Amino acid sequence: QVQLVESGGGLVQPGGSLRLSCAASGFTLAYLDIGWFRQAPGKERERVSCISRGNGFTYYADSVKGRFTIARDNAKNTVYLQMNSLKPEDTGVYYCGAGLSACRASDFGSWGQGTQVTVSS
Repeated sequence: QVQLVESGGGLVQPGGSLRLSCAASGFTLAYLDIGWFRQAPGKERERVSCISRGNGFTYYADSVKGRFTIARDNAKNTVYLQMNSLKPEDTGVYYCGAGLSACRASDFGSWGQGTQVTVSS
């Protein structure tokens, strides 16, 4: 009844692009802050990006600034992460999370199952 589903991951060469999607059912994403996180084996989970429910605040990790863009399509109840100029260190499982104040307070109440991104030659 309440679900977040990530999609769009895959294998891409360095310098390539992917667009990840975070689609919701059972609730409206426009009412929530949405964050993207990633985790690689042996590494801590990293916050990649976040967008507030009113689109007044966005966050990007220093490692992805200028390469990644977060955006909403409220008509599709979906949040996207456009990833350009991908590097091998971008490899990992990418998760989206949602919460009323998640960008500021990390109160993520819902999580997706993750989608694998692999950047390799």
